[in-house]
Amino acid sequence: MRRLITAVGGAAVVGGCVAGLLYLGPATESPTATAPAAGAPAAGTPAAGAAGTGALDTARKRTKAYPRDPVGWASLARAEIEQARTTLDAAPLEAADRALSRSLALDGTRNYAAVVGRGQLANARHQFTRGREHGLRATRMAPDRPDGYAVLADAEIQLGHYPAARAAVQRLLDLAPGSAAYARAAYDLETNGRPTDAGIALKRAVDSASTSGERAFAQTRSGDLAWSRGELDRAAAYYRDALDTEPEYPFAVAGTARVLAARGEPGKALDAYERLTERTPLPQFLLEAVELRASMSKAGDAGPGAAEAALSAQVRLSRADGGPVDPHLALFAADHGDPAVAVELMRREWAHTRSVITADALAWALHRDGRGGEALKYARWAASTGWDNALFRYHRGAIEAALGLPGARRQLREALETNPHFSPYHAVRARELTRE
Repeated sequence: MRRLITAVGGAAVVGGCVAGLLYLGPATESPTATAPAAGAPAAGTPAAGAAGTGALDTARKRTKAYPRDPVGWASLARAEIEQARTTLDAAPLEAADRALSRSLALDGTRNYAAVVGRGQLANARHQFTRGREHGLRATRMAPDRPDGYAVLADAEIQLGHYPAARAAVQRLLDLAPGSAAYARAAYDLETNGRPTDAGIALKRAVDSASTSGERAFAQTRSGDLAWSRGELDRAAAYYRDALDTEPEYPFAVAGTARVLAARGEPGKALDAYERLTERTPLPQFLLEAVELRASMSKAGDAGPGAAEAALSAQVRLSRADGGPVDPHLALFAADHGDPAVAVELMRREWAHTRSVITADALAWALHRDGRGGEALKYARWAASTGWDNALFRYHRGAIEAALGLPGARRQLREALETNPHFSPYHAVRARELTRE
């Protein structure tokens, strides 16, 4: 199985979450840099991957022509990270690591590009404490260059240091008010319960995009934001725009499938998911396919499908390799596999990432494993930023209902009011619980 970059928090989980590192936004580009610096990995497309391959070939030729140029090796590392970003394949990260080691061997004192690269690589590997260290070092080395602040913001978000992340994003906006900065600002605003302001930031991200990849990303995120508010027509329009910009953009394809299911066309939606997961078997897409299929009585009676088998295999791989855990895998294990395994995986992830998305997935795993008291603690943590997230509210409401707490129905009603289509699988249970 090809090792894909893990999406901490996952993009647009069935309940409308926004991914963590993988889905924060496109790269920043420092005006003084010799090549674009890859920011937090984001969803790629075949077209974006082809462009990334061209940049990679150029960077490789440069290191062959000038093997003792530290900037050239740092540029190669950035190109390798960009290749990982656009293909969602983690394999180029090893080549990036080697290139950065070479760059630092040639210049280990004031090598800003390599320090930034080390931070980007650490974040891509979900080593967020290390990413934060490199981000801080880069911003101290060059307080007026933006790339270090992008690294720092991405790490702080995943560590759950939201005020520090906001400060880094604000500095990034001050220095380079472009699409990448606005995309990160939108994520911060949405996470902190300001969806209207997040929408404004995303419009600016679309308007200031300098590449088709940036534009498709921001359009897709606009669709995700509309979806999270239950605005199907607006979401569909944004996803359509993204697909016009970058055909087959995977997250826009998934968003379109989500809208089809909500509009009462689950068969078409499932077909779209099946085509998508054949090309891009990310846990998010597979889980959405599994839960849509489970919500369709005839399909659900047919036994496990290919998406469920793929997720089961990815759960086994994640348990064995001890690496970062995509919360979608834990949500799958909690609801469709072994909840104890879900708890195991999310406890391991919680040791490294303290985002609200990680807290929510751990809460749900604990609940499904019969540990409601402990689950409630993490569900409250997930609500601590004020994010009006329908899946989070459903999870908390179900946990409180199991504990017999009086606020359960309110949480469940608010989940359905926020987005009545938040999940074809869980929304049914949310309605049932409001009537119990």
